[in-house]
Amino acid sequence: MGVGVAVGLSGFAFGVTSAGSGLGLLQTCALSLLVFTGASQFALVGALAAGGNPFTAAAGAFFLGVRNAFYGLRLSQLLALPRAVRPFAAQWVIDETTAVTLAQPTRRAARIGFTVTGLTLYLLWNLTTLLGALGAKAVGDTDAWGLDAAGPAVFLALLAPMLKTVTERAVAGLAVLLGLGLLPVLPAGVPVLVAALAAPAALFAEGRRSGRTRKAAPDRPEEDR
Repeated sequence: MGVGVAVGLSGFAFGVTSAGSGLGLLQTCALSLLVFTGASQFALVGALAAGGNPFTAAAGAFFLGVRNAFYGLRLSQLLALPRAVRPFAAQWVIDETTAVTLAQPTRRAARIGFTVTGLTLYLLWNLTTLLGALGAKAVGDTDAWGLDAAGPAVFLALLAPMLKTVTERAVAGLAVLLGLGLLPVLPAGVPVLVAALAAPAALFAEGRRSGRTRKAAPDRPEEDR
């Protein structure tokens, strides 16, 4: 619930930003109700506010949301939900619900974490989106309030304790370098997808290092094996 409340409040910033980009109240609320992935929503309205083509803005938002499909592959195995529930649960497969679910020790705890986080965040995100769109003129510049930093801060707080091995930390560090380094030169959403290459790159390097270590180890007598 803490994650849902903390991140859900940043929906207020989205509502204000969306209204400032020229979208109407119904359009803004529809994005939160149907899309419900903050990064893609901010990417879309940010591109529109900068005068970008609507189709280009939508494409960037789509590419940024592709990561949720990969989350779904992992969560479908971990949660093992009934078939009738899966289409509804898919709407809640986002960064925060994935991080909370993966941090749980048992399947029962994972289901509770996923459900409580998803429900809390979905309700609060849509409520604050509505309030932000209605009060956009009164708020002014959302950057001055720091509301846009709430979501990333919570996600980093969830992710950091999970990076226990050298390989996991290397993947995270390389992903940060790729994402931030390519941000100025690639369209919105693409740097995140490129950053995903950090995982296979780090695993490949680890495999080669392990292979060299095994080759360098001296052969032991058969009776010692």
